Amino acid sequence: MAKKSVFQEFSKGLWAEVPPFRLVLGLCPTLAITKSVDNGLGMGIAVTFVLVCSNVLISLLKNLIPKEVRIACYIVIIATFVTVVELSMQAFVYPLFLQLGIFIPLIVVNCILLGRAEAFAAKNGVIASLADGLGMGIGYTLALSALSAIREILGNGTFYKMAVFGPGFEPFRFMVEAPGAFMCLGLMLCVMNVIGKK
Repeated sequence: MAKKSVFQEFSKGLWAEVPPFRLVLGLCPTLAITKSVDNGLGMGIAVTFVLVCSNVLISLLKNLIPKEVRIACYIVIIATFVTVVELSMQAFVYPLFLQLGIFIPLIVVNCILLGRAEAFAAKNGVIASLADGLGMGIGYTLALSALSAIREILGNGTFYKMAVFGPGFEPFRFMVEAPGAFMCLGLMLCVMNVIGKK
């Protein structure tokens, strides 16, 4: 199999392997925190930062990490960057930190991060791992933002807390609840699959 270019490694995360839609990874935070655009965008940026940093560090250390304890080492590396994100959010964007709550520390065990560490960063160079992490992270952020936008617009009638519709609009409140999250995700998966087959 021919080696992919840096651009191909980056771009695959934007469409071909978008984590929640193509790889169906990271669904817990995808469904739970996408009630508003700021939540989706905030979580996406946090995951992107952790993914890029952990991919680069794991790629740098891949020959030093013993195979028998590699998963534990990956978790420690990921947890280090999640702690940086959590403390930074607590210091600089406290309202968002409160909104995301327990889902910030749960980034540590997000399947996307562990999957990219094991499947990619541990087997490739630093530049390719950086491109992979950035592409997957941006793809994840775009997916969360799109899902959040649909749910916020239909469920609250707002976009970034600004009214979208007139005063007569009756929002579909179930869209910001769990059933709305599953329904919206299912419809988006359907659309992605239909577009992907063309």
